[in-house]
Amino acid sequence: MSNPKNNDTAPKAPSHVAYQVRDREGQKGFWTRIGSVWPHADGKGFNIQLDVVPLDGRITLRVATEKKA
Repeated sequence: MSNPKNNDTAPKAPSHVAYQVRDREGQKGFWTRIGSVWPHADGKGFNIQLDVVPLDGRITLRVATEKKA
């Protein structure tokens, strides 16, 4: 039987990144990273960790990708 507190199989890197998106008239939206998202082990939900909570705009979740420097 597995130990429910032992989460060795859970991914350490987030699966998605949370952004606040503010629309600007006549311009592209302004995107600010505000948190990270990890899937539940059973695949039926997500844990969302927000570093800030936006007061305006919308929250968009995007698949996390590695950026090359």
